[in-house]
Amino acid sequence: MPKMKSNKGAAKRFRKTGTGKIRKNSAFTSHILTSKTTKRKRNLRKSSIMAPGDAKRIRALLPN
Repeated sequence: MPKMKSNKGAAKRFRKTGTGKIRKNSAFTSHILTSKTTKRKRNLRKSSIMAPGDAKRIRALLPN
């Protein structure tokens, strides 16, 4: 039986926690940072847990 392959695009963006939830990094952090407040940029650095509905689709892309 062939190996299960994970979606490499998803693997670079998301990772599973110990309990099986999906962690993601925030968007909007790469450019046009001068118009964003310092507080907003600082909060965007943090990773967050993905919503259950979206996490279900991502879990299918990351079988491992």
